[in-house]
Amino acid sequence: MIGVGYRKEMLDWDAQAIAAAFFEVAPENWIRKDRSPLYRLIESGRPVYLHGVSLNLAGTAPLDLAFLHEVRALIEDIGAPVYSDHLSATGYDGHLYDLFPVPFTLQEARRVADRVRAVQDVLGRQIAVENITWYTNTGDLPEAEFVAEVLRLADCRLLLDLNNIAVNDKNHRTGTPQDFIAQLDLQRVAYIHVAGHEFDPRFGLYMDTHSQPVEAPVQRLARELNQQTGIPVLLEWDNDVPDLDTLNKELQCLQSSIAI
Repeated sequence: MIGVGYRKEMLDWDAQAIAAAFFEVAPENWIRKDRSPLYRLIESGRPVYLHGVSLNLAGTAPLDLAFLHEVRALIEDIGAPVYSDHLSATGYDGHLYDLFPVPFTLQEARRVADRVRAVQDVLGRQIAVENITWYTNTGDLPEAEFVAEVLRLADCRLLLDLNNIAVNDKNHRTGTPQDFIAQLDLQRVAYIHVAGHEFDPRFGLYMDTHSQPVEAPVQRLARELNQQTGIPVLLEWDNDVPDLDTLNKELQCLQSSIAI
């Protein structure tokens, strides 16, 4: 099953023409908003997953319980199969519109897992957490070990972002996506993210821009995992969203039926 992030640029498209088996939206964009576009997607037989940006799971501010209850209502309204957010901090007194990494330590894994469990208690269901791109970090654990510990302690699921692992490896030599995956329990993976990235000469780093086609090694690995395990794959294309034909070609390249 191959899906795509549903963006505002697609609102005027014929949704039936989008070659996706499921969609993903940010819940923050649909709370207290007209959900007619989401209902139409669901009526077409394709579920809508929720992928948030503001839970602040790795932050220190109290969880926003009012927001969580609004998310729960949205989940129930559209029957979302998965709700996820990032394994990161997003601010303290307000949202900083960025994803800040958490130190990879056992102490932090325990603290973040406690927050994930608290979120799950309010929602009455498991959530998925996404491994993020980071440009600097501290701690004494490899990232994959840290993520696996959070999953174990929180008894939550993982939104496995292959592009983020590839970017981190290019920037920091942290290990390939295959190395990362080898340390995980794939039964905890809810679905997989793939996206494109770019090198920024201003910083001398690869940046997780979501504005390019998926690079070939990530694309191949996503197809292999989908074919071998049945884990769904979702394409993120958030910036410089292409036209429908280009997007559909990218989706078709992720289909497991295409030769690897």
